[in-house]
Amino acid sequence: MKHIPTIVNIILAIVMLLILLTMGLPNFNAHAATQTPEPMQEQSNTCNNSRTVQVSGTAVVNVAPDRALVQLGVQSNGKTPKEVQVRNATTISKVIQAVKAAGVEAKDISTDYYVIEPLYEDYDSLSIKGYRTHNVISITMRDVDKTSTMIARAFEEGANQVVNLEFYTSELRKYRDQAREMAMKAASGKASALAQAAGADADCILTINENSWASFNGWNQWHGGTNQNVWTQNAVQNAEPAGGEIPIDRDDPVSMGQISIRAEVNATFALK
Repeated sequence: MKHIPTIVNIILAIVMLLILLTMGLPNFNAHAATQTPEPMQEQSNTCNNSRTVQVSGTAVVNVAPDRALVQLGVQSNGKTPKEVQVRNATTISKVIQAVKAAGVEAKDISTDYYVIEPLYEDYDSLSIKGYRTHNVISITMRDVDKTSTMIARAFEEGANQVVNLEFYTSELRKYRDQAREMAMKAASGKASALAQAAGADADCILTINENSWASFNGWNQWHGGTNQNVWTQNAVQNAEPAGGEIPIDRDDPVSMGQISIRAEVNATFALK
Protein backbone atom coordinates (compact mmCIF):
# COMPACT_ATOMS: atom_id res chain seq x y z
CA MET A 1 0.00 0.00 0.00
CA LYS A 2 2.99 2.25 0.54
CA HIS A 3 3.75 2.21 -3.19
CA ILE A 4 0.34 3.57 -4.18
CA PRO A 5 1.25 7.26 -3.69
CA THR A 6 4.38 6.75 -5.70
CA ILE A 7 2.52 5.12 -8.54
CA VAL A 8 -0.12 7.85 -8.46
CA ASN A 9 2.58 10.53 -8.61
CA ILE A 10 4.18 8.86 -11.63
CA ILE A 11 0.84 8.63 -13.42
CA LEU A 12 0.08 12.29 -12.70
CA ALA A 13 3.50 13.34 -13.97
CA ILE A 14 2.97 11.42 -17.21
CA VAL A 15 -0.50 12.97 -17.67
CA MET A 16 0.89 16.48 -17.11
CA LEU A 17 3.69 15.82 -19.59
CA LEU A 18 1.19 14.67 -22.23
CA ILE A 19 -0.97 17.75 -21.61
CA LEU A 20 2.01 20.05 -22.03
CA LEU A 21 3.09 18.31 -25.24
CA THR A 22 -0.44 18.48 -26.64
CA MET A 23 -0.74 22.19 -25.90
CA GLY A 24 2.67 23.04 -27.37
CA LEU A 25 2.35 21.10 -30.68
CA PRO A 26 -0.03 23.55 -32.54
CA ASN A 27 2.30 26.42 -31.72
CA PHE A 28 5.21 24.46 -33.13
CA ASN A 29 3.32 23.60 -36.31
CA ALA A 30 2.18 27.21 -36.74
CA HIS A 31 5.73 28.41 -36.29
CA ALA A 32 7.02 25.87 -38.79
CA ALA A 33 4.37 26.85 -41.34
CA THR A 34 5.31 30.50 -41.17
CA GLN A 35 8.94 29.80 -41.99
CA THR A 36 8.67 29.97 -45.81
CA PRO A 37 11.79 30.53 -47.91
CA GLU A 38 12.41 34.05 -49.02
CA PRO A 39 11.76 34.57 -52.76
CA MET A 40 14.84 34.94 -54.95
CA GLN A 41 15.25 38.27 -56.58
CA GLU A 42 14.62 37.95 -60.34
CA GLN A 43 17.01 39.63 -62.67
CA SER A 44 15.37 42.14 -64.94
CA ASN A 45 15.53 41.19 -68.63
CA THR A 46 13.59 44.18 -69.89
CA CYS A 47 15.16 46.71 -72.22
CA ASN A 48 15.79 50.22 -71.07
CA ASN A 49 13.87 52.24 -73.61
CA SER A 50 14.91 55.60 -72.22
CA ARG A 51 17.86 55.69 -74.65
CA THR A 52 17.46 54.25 -78.15
CA VAL A 53 18.98 54.29 -81.62
CA GLN A 54 16.89 53.93 -84.79
CA VAL A 55 18.45 52.42 -87.92
CA SER A 56 17.46 50.97 -91.28
CA GLY A 57 18.82 48.02 -93.21
CA THR A 58 18.38 47.20 -96.91
CA ALA A 59 19.35 44.14 -98.90
CA VAL A 60 18.83 43.05 -102.51
CA VAL A 61 19.08 39.53 -103.90
CA ASN A 62 19.35 39.36 -107.70
CA VAL A 63 17.83 36.15 -109.03
CA ALA A 64 17.68 34.61 -112.49
CA PRO A 65 14.00 34.01 -113.35
CA ASP A 66 12.76 30.47 -113.88
CA ARG A 67 9.23 31.33 -115.05
CA ALA A 68 7.73 33.62 -117.68
CA LEU A 69 4.16 34.81 -118.12
CA VAL A 70 3.36 35.66 -121.75
CA GLN A 71 0.07 37.18 -122.94
CA LEU A 72 -0.49 36.82 -126.68
CA GLY A 73 -3.38 38.41 -128.53
CA VAL A 74 -5.23 37.66 -131.76
CA GLN A 75 -7.30 40.44 -133.34
CA SER A 76 -9.69 39.50 -136.13
CA ASN A 77 -12.01 41.64 -138.29
CA GLY A 78 -15.21 40.65 -140.09
CA LYS A 79 -18.48 41.98 -141.48
CA THR A 80 -20.69 40.17 -138.98
CA PRO A 81 -20.21 38.98 -135.39
CA LYS A 82 -20.43 35.34 -136.48
CA GLU A 83 -17.88 35.81 -139.23
CA VAL A 84 -15.34 37.49 -136.97
CA GLN A 85 -15.92 34.93 -134.24
CA VAL A 86 -15.31 31.97 -136.54
CA ARG A 87 -12.24 33.61 -138.04
CA ASN A 88 -10.77 34.37 -134.63
CA ALA A 89 -11.53 30.90 -133.25
CA THR A 90 -9.72 29.29 -136.18
CA THR A 91 -6.65 31.47 -135.69
CA ILE A 92 -6.50 31.13 -131.91
CA SER A 93 -6.74 27.34 -132.25
CA LYS A 94 -3.68 27.33 -134.52
CA VAL A 95 -1.82 29.61 -132.10
CA ILE A 96 -2.55 27.31 -129.16
CA GLN A 97 -1.33 24.29 -131.11
CA ALA A 98 1.89 26.15 -131.93
CA VAL A 99 2.35 27.02 -128.26
CA LYS A 100 1.90 23.39 -127.27
CA ALA A 101 4.39 22.34 -129.96
CA ALA A 102 6.92 24.63 -128.24
CA GLY A 103 6.69 22.48 -125.10
CA VAL A 104 3.91 24.23 -123.14
CA GLU A 105 1.36 22.00 -121.41
CA ALA A 106 -2.38 22.61 -121.79
CA LYS A 107 -2.74 23.43 -118.08
CA ASP A 108 -0.41 26.42 -118.60
CA ILE A 109 -2.58 27.98 -121.33
CA SER A 110 -5.75 29.92 -120.51
CA THR A 111 -8.01 32.55 -122.06
CA ASP A 112 -7.38 35.85 -120.34
CA TYR A 113 -9.52 38.28 -122.34
CA TYR A 114 -12.17 37.90 -125.04
CA VAL A 115 -14.44 40.59 -126.48
CA ILE A 116 -16.27 41.41 -129.72
CA GLU A 117 -16.82 45.09 -130.51
CA PRO A 118 -18.39 46.97 -133.44
CA LEU A 119 -16.35 49.07 -135.85
CA TYR A 120 -17.97 52.39 -136.84
CA GLU A 121 -17.52 54.39 -140.02
CA ASP A 122 -15.89 57.19 -138.02
CA TYR A 123 -15.62 58.45 -134.46
CA ASP A 124 -18.94 60.34 -134.41
CA SER A 125 -20.89 57.90 -136.56
CA LEU A 126 -23.30 55.22 -135.39
CA SER A 127 -23.04 53.39 -138.67
CA ILE A 128 -21.36 49.99 -138.15
CA LYS A 129 -19.03 48.83 -140.91
CA GLY A 130 -17.89 45.60 -139.26
CA TYR A 131 -16.77 43.86 -136.07
CA ARG A 132 -13.48 43.09 -134.33
CA THR A 133 -12.61 40.32 -131.90
CA HIS A 134 -9.91 40.67 -129.23
CA ASN A 135 -8.75 37.34 -127.87
CA VAL A 136 -5.85 37.20 -125.39
CA ILE A 137 -4.37 33.99 -123.98
CA SER A 138 -2.02 33.71 -120.98
CA ILE A 139 0.88 31.27 -121.21
CA THR A 140 3.10 30.16 -118.34
CA MET A 141 6.57 29.25 -119.57
CA ARG A 142 8.31 26.82 -117.22
CA ASP A 143 11.29 26.64 -119.57
CA VAL A 144 12.12 30.33 -119.93
CA ASP A 145 14.82 29.63 -122.51
CA LYS A 146 12.08 28.72 -125.01
CA THR A 147 10.13 31.96 -124.62
CA SER A 148 11.35 33.57 -127.85
CA THR A 149 10.83 30.36 -129.83
CA MET A 150 7.30 30.02 -128.54
CA ILE A 151 6.39 33.62 -129.42
CA ALA A 152 7.85 33.24 -132.92
CA ARG A 153 5.84 30.07 -133.59
CA ALA A 154 2.66 31.70 -132.27
CA PHE A 155 3.09 34.65 -134.64
CA GLU A 156 3.69 32.33 -137.55
CA GLU A 157 0.24 30.85 -136.90
CA GLY A 158 -1.62 34.15 -136.67
CA ALA A 159 -0.95 35.80 -133.30
CA ASN A 160 -0.55 39.55 -133.86
CA GLN A 161 -0.05 41.00 -130.35
CA VAL A 162 2.32 40.55 -127.42
CA VAL A 163 0.14 42.08 -124.74
CA ASN A 164 2.49 41.44 -121.84
CA LEU A 165 5.68 39.56 -120.94
CA GLU A 166 6.84 39.12 -117.34
CA PHE A 167 9.66 37.07 -115.82
CA TYR A 168 9.48 35.84 -112.24
CA THR A 169 10.87 33.22 -109.87
CA SER A 170 8.98 30.28 -108.41
CA GLU A 171 11.13 30.52 -105.25
CA LEU A 172 10.20 34.07 -104.27
CA ARG A 173 9.63 33.13 -100.61
CA LYS A 174 13.09 31.59 -100.33
CA TYR A 175 14.93 34.61 -101.71
CA ARG A 176 12.71 37.10 -99.88
CA ASP A 177 13.52 35.45 -96.55
CA GLN A 178 17.19 35.58 -97.53
CA ALA A 179 16.92 39.29 -98.29
CA ARG A 180 15.15 39.92 -94.96
CA GLU A 181 17.92 38.17 -93.04
CA MET A 182 20.59 40.20 -94.83
CA ALA A 183 18.70 43.45 -94.21
CA MET A 184 18.38 42.69 -90.50
CA LYS A 185 22.10 41.97 -90.22
CA ALA A 186 22.81 45.30 -91.95
CA ALA A 187 20.56 47.11 -89.47
CA SER A 188 22.20 45.40 -86.47
CA GLY A 189 25.65 46.34 -87.76
CA LYS A 190 24.64 49.97 -88.15
CA ALA A 191 23.16 50.06 -84.64
CA SER A 192 26.37 48.69 -83.10
CA ALA A 193 28.56 51.11 -85.06
CA LEU A 194 26.45 54.14 -84.14
CA ALA A 195 26.24 53.15 -80.47
CA GLN A 196 30.01 52.63 -80.17
CA ALA A 197 30.66 55.97 -81.86
CA ALA A 198 28.52 57.58 -79.16
CA GLY A 199 30.30 55.74 -76.33
CA ALA A 200 27.54 53.20 -75.72
CA ASP A 201 26.55 49.68 -76.75
CA ALA A 202 23.50 48.45 -78.64
CA ASP A 203 21.29 46.32 -76.41
CA CYS A 204 18.13 44.37 -77.16
CA ILE A 205 15.82 45.30 -80.02
CA LEU A 206 12.57 47.16 -79.30
CA THR A 207 10.76 47.43 -82.64
CA ILE A 208 11.08 46.10 -86.22
CA ASN A 209 9.22 47.30 -89.31
CA GLU A 210 9.72 45.54 -92.65
CA ASN A 211 8.99 46.27 -96.30
CA SER A 212 9.84 43.89 -99.16
CA TRP A 213 9.10 43.57 -102.86
CA ALA A 214 10.44 42.15 -106.10
CA SER A 215 11.02 43.88 -109.42
CA PHE A 216 12.50 43.06 -112.78
CA ASN A 217 15.92 44.72 -113.18
CA GLY A 218 14.84 46.37 -116.41
CA TRP A 219 12.17 48.29 -114.50
CA ASN A 220 14.35 49.47 -111.61
CA GLN A 221 13.83 53.10 -112.61
CA TRP A 222 10.21 52.68 -111.56
CA HIS A 223 11.27 51.19 -108.21
CA GLY A 224 13.46 53.85 -106.70
CA GLY A 225 16.24 54.23 -109.26
CA THR A 226 19.49 52.40 -109.84
CA ASN A 227 21.89 54.59 -107.86
CA GLN A 228 24.44 52.13 -106.45
CA ASN A 229 25.46 54.64 -103.75
CA VAL A 230 22.26 53.68 -101.97
CA TRP A 231 23.75 50.25 -101.21
CA THR A 232 27.09 51.36 -99.77
CA GLN A 233 25.87 50.82 -96.19
CA ASN A 234 23.72 47.80 -97.01
CA ALA A 235 23.99 44.52 -98.94
CA VAL A 236 23.58 43.24 -102.49
CA GLN A 237 23.89 39.59 -103.46
CA ASN A 238 23.60 37.75 -106.76
CA ALA A 239 21.99 34.34 -106.38
CA GLU A 240 23.53 31.97 -108.89
CA PRO A 241 21.00 29.74 -110.66
CA ALA A 242 21.08 25.98 -110.14
CA GLY A 243 22.57 25.40 -113.59
CA GLY A 244 25.41 27.86 -113.10
CA GLU A 245 25.82 31.21 -114.83
CA ILE A 246 23.06 32.65 -116.99
CA PRO A 247 23.75 31.99 -120.69
CA ILE A 248 23.80 35.15 -122.80
CA ASP A 249 22.32 34.90 -126.28
CA ARG A 250 22.59 38.25 -128.00
CA ASP A 251 20.57 36.99 -130.97
CA ASP A 252 17.59 36.30 -128.72
CA PRO A 253 15.14 39.25 -128.78
CA VAL A 254 13.83 38.35 -125.32
CA SER A 255 16.39 38.94 -122.56
CA MET A 256 15.60 37.43 -119.16
CA GLY A 257 17.89 39.65 -117.10
CA GLN A 258 17.48 39.27 -113.34
CA ILE A 259 14.79 39.84 -110.75
CA SER A 260 15.73 42.11 -107.83
CA ILE A 261 14.17 40.91 -104.57
CA ARG A 262 14.56 43.68 -102.06
CA ALA A 263 13.95 43.84 -98.31
CA GLU A 264 14.01 46.89 -96.05
CA VAL A 265 13.80 46.94 -92.28
CA ASN A 266 13.58 49.80 -89.79
CA ALA A 267 14.60 48.82 -86.28
CA THR A 268 14.91 50.47 -82.87
CA PHE A 269 17.59 49.24 -80.45
CA ALA A 270 17.97 50.09 -76.75
CA LEU A 271 21.30 51.55 -75.62
CA LYS A 272 23.24 50.48 -72.56
